[in-house]
Amino acid sequence: MAVWTCSGRKHGFQAAQAGVSQGNVPGVESASLAMDTEEGVEVVWNEVLFSDKKVYKAQEEKIKEMFENLMQVEHPNIVKFHKYWLDMKESQARVIFITEYMSSGSLKQFLKKTKKNHKTMNVKAWKRWCTQILSALSYLHSCDPPIIHGNLTCDTIFIQHNGLIKIGSVWHRLFVNVFPDASVHGKARQHRDEQRNLHFFAPECGSGEDDYAIDIFSFGICALEMAVLEIQANGDTAVSKEAIANAGQSLEDPLMREFTQSCLRHEAKLRPTAHDLLFHRVLFEVHSLKLLAAHCLISNQYLLPENCVEEKTKSFDPNAVMAEIKHEDRQGVQLKYSHVSPLELDKFLEDVKNGIYPLMNFASSRPHPVPRALSLSQEQVETVKTPTPEPQETETRKVVQMHCNLETNEEGTKTHLSLFLKMDDKLHRQLSCDILPTDTSKDLASELVHYAFITEEDSEKVAGFLEDAISRHRVRALASGSTQ
Repeated sequence: MAVWTCSGRKHGFQAAQAGVSQGNVPGVESASLAMDTEEGVEVVWNEVLFSDKKVYKAQEEKIKEMFENLMQVEHPNIVKFHKYWLDMKESQARVIFITEYMSSGSLKQFLKKTKKNHKTMNVKAWKRWCTQILSALSYLHSCDPPIIHGNLTCDTIFIQHNGLIKIGSVWHRLFVNVFPDASVHGKARQHRDEQRNLHFFAPECGSGEDDYAIDIFSFGICALEMAVLEIQANGDTAVSKEAIANAGQSLEDPLMREFTQSCLRHEAKLRPTAHDLLFHRVLFEVHSLKLLAAHCLISNQYLLPENCVEEKTKSFDPNAVMAEIKHEDRQGVQLKYSHVSPLELDKFLEDVKNGIYPLMNFASSRPHPVPRALSLSQEQVETVKTPTPEPQETETRKVVQMHCNLETNEEGTKTHLSLFLKMDDKLHRQLSCDILPTDTSKDLASELVHYAFITEEDSEKVAGFLEDAISRHRVRALASGSTQ
């Protein structure tokens, strides 16, 4: 059977000694800066220690299932889980997992630095950051089933130097269920952090009725702290309701004031959804044609030659008119190619690609499918048994376009297949596997159906495409061999 990988590779990691904080995650004994030795980028090396190997063995399957699901969540404004592995020793067992490193620190650190330098928050930056956070929350809440963050604070939101916001500690509630008795060494500090951040959590938290509204309440506090830089605690350990109310009233913009107050309503059912907030008057704007075109270009970049934007801009006459606005009563306006800086255009495209300017006014056409195990309680997880790996869902989208590339090793014993599938919802899959001379195109297509990469209806079409591609590759390989 071929081993299919979906746009990924196995990484080599080397842990460093420096401790880093990337969000309060229950059960995580230590988090260190590490180096991905293959990609050459810094990541976070997290460890969960089990001194009792019996406890570890009892939870091993749940741990594997949880981390497999973690790596399926993909959003530009959510901190990425890269890889995990289990390590068993004589004295203890540990789980090591690798997450994306947010080099610029947390939003809380940025706000403190800004206040210390006697600066105020730029309104445009505030709106852009609110949009990015809401974009991530809208993604999580629109998953099927919905994913509730449950630990959103200014300490678990991270900011990069380019202004990109990412939410960390997304799986806080899941970690609480899987590692209920872990993190013994960190309990004192954890208690202090919980007291300091108590005002971020909705009144109904812990009542058993948690839903998306608890994230909206937490977001409202984050948005308020971003606007005023810090909600004063007046020497108390925790921030009082009065301090929150005073901070809200201090906002000069009535729309910002109404926006934050709507998130902080005491009754959970009266709070708006993340999607609704993206349409609030303080944030909503009609996207420019430039932004829409950039998103279109990024989403279809795989169809375009490399450096096509740079090559295209070079070929234009800088004095040529690309657009013109005519007026009957006055002189018109001409826009020339020389008015557009290729460097600024490249930076803008890069920012769009990184998720700094999400399309906030477009709802997802269908819920994002997420494995069912992510929404289970601890009791429910214990009752679920999956002795053999099965696909979590079936693919319903149709394949509308296919490309593939085949490369055979020098010995001729193994061929690497890279398969690109464009789906009918304009998204795509990029898959790869090593195939043996004994593998048939029907076998490969059947495996793609089994792993929910394609529909049963597309199986014959894909098999025919692969049969033709493999046959042509073998003919070329034979021809190349005969000329040597």
